[in-house]
Amino acid sequence: QVQLVESGGGLVQTGGSLRLSCAASGRTFSNFAIGWFRQAPGKEREFVARISRASDNTDYADSVKGRFIISRENSKNTAYLQMDNLKPGDTAVYSCAADSGWFQTRDGADYEYWGQGTQVTVSS
Repeated sequence: QVQLVESGGGLVQTGGSLRLSCAASGRTFSNFAIGWFRQAPGKEREFVARISRASDNTDYADSVKGRFIISRENSKNTAYLQMDNLKPGDTAVYSCAADSGWFQTRDGADYEYWGQGTQVTVSS
């Protein structure tokens, strides 16, 4: 079992920045690939970014590429999502997910463990 807890969400103006954290406990964090997903009201969950166990591979949705950076510190059992130049379209609940694959897919159904999510609201 892996428990994931997100933090760092909030209200920010267009063009602002937020840094989300995903703190893990329960099992060895470095044994899990991490993904970030988001879900806006009335919309399906969508992939945002993913990172491999050793941070040697990352991948981003086109909508966030160049604005968001995913990272992790295995020594701190924590993954991060740095979000810059935020836009109103980024408003959503952001969740991190973990799976024991080396570098998991963009499909949320492939992730075994999920956090509860943190709200990000970007005002225009």
